[in-house]
Amino acid sequence: MEISLKYLPGGRAAASGNMMAQSDLDLKETALKEDLKFYFMNPCEKYRARRQIPWKLALQILKILMVTTQLIFFGLSNQLVVSFKEENTIAFKHLFLKGYSGVDEDDYSCSIYTQQDAYDSIFYVINQYKQLKNISLGTLGYEHEGSGLKICKQQYKKGTMLPSNDTLNIDVSTETECIFFKPQELAGKKADLKLNSSFFNLEFYRLIHVEISFKLKGIALQTIHARELPDCYAFHNTITFNNRAHSGKIKIYFDSDTDIQECKDWHIFGSVLQKNTQYILVFDGFVILSCLASLILCTRSIVLALRLQKRFVNYFLEKYKRHVCHADRLEFINGWYVLVIISDVMTIIGSILKMEIKAKNLTSYDVCSILLGTSTLFVWVGVIRYLGYFQTYNVLILTMQASLPKVLRFCCCAGMIYLGYTFCGWIVLGPYHEKFEDLNTVAECLFSLVNGDDMFATFAQIQQKSTLVWVFSRLYLYSFISLFIYMILSLFIALITDSYDTIKKYQQSGFPVTDLHEFLKDHSSVGYRKEQTSMPFICCCRRQQSDDNLILIN
Repeated sequence: MEISLKYLPGGRAAASGNMMAQSDLDLKETALKEDLKFYFMNPCEKYRARRQIPWKLALQILKILMVTTQLIFFGLSNQLVVSFKEENTIAFKHLFLKGYSGVDEDDYSCSIYTQQDAYDSIFYVINQYKQLKNISLGTLGYEHEGSGLKICKQQYKKGTMLPSNDTLNIDVSTETECIFFKPQELAGKKADLKLNSSFFNLEFYRLIHVEISFKLKGIALQTIHARELPDCYAFHNTITFNNRAHSGKIKIYFDSDTDIQECKDWHIFGSVLQKNTQYILVFDGFVILSCLASLILCTRSIVLALRLQKRFVNYFLEKYKRHVCHADRLEFINGWYVLVIISDVMTIIGSILKMEIKAKNLTSYDVCSILLGTSTLFVWVGVIRYLGYFQTYNVLILTMQASLPKVLRFCCCAGMIYLGYTFCGWIVLGPYHEKFEDLNTVAECLFSLVNGDDMFATFAQIQQKSTLVWVFSRLYLYSFISLFIYMILSLFIALITDSYDTIKKYQQSGFPVTDLHEFLKDHSSVGYRKEQTSMPFICCCRRQQSDDNLILIN
């Protein structure tokens, strides 16, 4: 009895310590469950639970309106730039290509078939360049800093060729000669000497190509009518007489590379243009501020989610002596927030570039277009996140999420077959069909066939010069269409349909329970379900209890 009494106080102290530890653990578990439950609520439920105003939701709605408006303004401005480039290219073809009909022949502008036509076309370019200021309707001029008209010819080194005797003696190494005309020289005697030089005595049997290049400058005044400051353009034009095939047909290619440059000295009188520019710059500034606020809020949410994930992992390891599965860890990483952050960063950079372009300090239209266009795409895709809180709209998101891994694996297998048909069609049908001349065109043609487009034309345009190739083309096309449309495409649709059926079954019978779901299942959130007589947001209506099983699906 004495021994029992001796150890009784220590036993009481140990029991008391265990009870306190258990009580602390229970309090820690309750707090963790409440935080987890609150984290996985939608914005309206968070407002009902803690009266926390959904700032991110309101900011995203405002940002959608502002970013879309900004993109429309930039698109209208960019449309003027594109139309000015295209119209000048068409004007250049009519100015410098003799006999141009207004319609390009295939991938080249026009073609010639006689030596006299070749000489006439070359001298026609020189003469039109000389008289440009007198004949052009546009605001065009020469580039004065050491520029001019450059003519280069590339040809094989000297040799002899007698087709009638089937004899050929030629050095396949090439040589290039060039001649240069400055704008101020074209009216003098020096230009006449160059035009009468031996450079223009072309030996067509060894001529590979003649390339004429020149630079012109222009100013787009049509932007003034849209209340914008004008742009200055530099046109790098190249005319190529391609005789590489030596088939009796010289193809003439016209290529114009356009660079938008800063106008060095301009004075625009009128307050309307300046005020309009200032208003747009201020609006772009508000877009940057809204995206910056959205970026900060979403980054903060991700940081808090990672801290909550760490608390849950540590608690789970402490209580159950095992690690949380990878799927439950990913529940804390909200992919929509990552998408919004990427969109915000692209919008901020694109808006800064747009402001510089509007102020005529930069001319990076293409980079700005890619940034603003992609960011607007991500902004509108992010709207699906808020629709996903409702069971009716959430089916699309869950189906895409469930079917994506299977679809990617299926596309890898189908892609191998597709590449095989691509290479086969290119090497066999390339010489007999224009749609199979290069790999890129073959891939595009086969993709159009999979979608049921342009089938008859693909069958009909095959040249019947070789009976063997013609028969092979029929077997090739029929087998490809049958395999991809009737089998592969049907299996592709079946994968998505199977995922859709699985999601519908889960919505009726419940989703698979993970450790995180099991941990939160017994927790009551009565404290968070306070009835409110009035709501400041129209979206914050009560959700039905049947929707709660979708809360943890990001």
